[in-house]
Amino acid sequence: MSRIAILGGGSWGTGLAIVLGHSRRKHEIRIWVREMAVAQAICERHENPVYLPGCPVPSTVQASSDIQEVLQDARMVIGVVPSAFAREVYSLAWPHISSECVVVSATKGLEPATHQRMSQVIEQVFSLRAVPRMAVLSGPSFALEVARGEPTAVVLASHDRALAMFLQEEFAGPTFRLYTNDDVLGVELAGAAKNVIAIAAGACQGLGLGHNTLAALITRGLAEMTRLVVAVGGKPDTLSGLAGLGDLVLTCTGTLSRNRHVGFELGRGRALAEILEEMKMVAEGVGTTAALLALARDHRIDLPITEQVHSILHLGNAPQDAIRAIMERPLRRE
Repeated sequence: MSRIAILGGGSWGTGLAIVLGHSRRKHEIRIWVREMAVAQAICERHENPVYLPGCPVPSTVQASSDIQEVLQDARMVIGVVPSAFAREVYSLAWPHISSECVVVSATKGLEPATHQRMSQVIEQVFSLRAVPRMAVLSGPSFALEVARGEPTAVVLASHDRALAMFLQEEFAGPTFRLYTNDDVLGVELAGAAKNVIAIAAGACQGLGLGHNTLAALITRGLAEMTRLVVAVGGKPDTLSGLAGLGDLVLTCTGTLSRNRHVGFELGRGRALAEILEEMKMVAEGVGTTAALLALARDHRIDLPITEQVHSILHLGNAPQDAIRAIMERPLRRE
């Protein structure tokens, strides 16, 4: 039985612990949680009452707020912390991670301060010694549905094909199917960019707009994401798969999407600060817009939807005006 350490006890970290607890291979799973009360509830009540209430956690899963205890003898480490805090958490963790350990990033976002992908953050943190073998986990996956055992397909991306295939076998379960991919950059950027498009989708729905608008937004959003990924060095095919189109459709249409929720409430006229204050979990798209625009400027890429989302979030632009700005752009060939 191998030991897996999960860094982050929010809904996705807990959902992964649950589904991996039921995988074909037997694992001993430990979750690092900042809140001691949440860790205690997982251990004693086998439930995360704050972030994933009502979903039983297997008895093979334990939790602790002591990161050294969680990482001791871990064979695999899965990072599921918000992108803004990832560097801090990995910096706390790396002295306790063995050189043979595999690190899997399951965070969908870019570091706001540096605009770096999570794999780049991990590489920098571990640069004082050998960088661990790494993979990225992404794709359409609401934590609640995963925890309920609803069939889910995701992507494991790694430059190390043997590692991706190993993790594919280790993580697979009766309701959790994994596909491998070698386009780490494309998978990570797609996972970050789709959150921004989802905010736009939510805003359209909050304004009461219908399916014509949503279909156009998803289609043009995918084109925007593809343009950026290819310019930075990723593969266009990645955007037509689970990490791109699959996750984009889910996040733009699903009521469980935190980013869509932010956009929906903005469309109804509420202030961003008020929306975020009442949320328990992070909507990654809010902090990702500026990072994506910086990448776009560096590579001379036009991201009209992302620009308008940024104007709503950070410049006080009204959603109605943002939509008008997009619709009145110069006409062009698809």
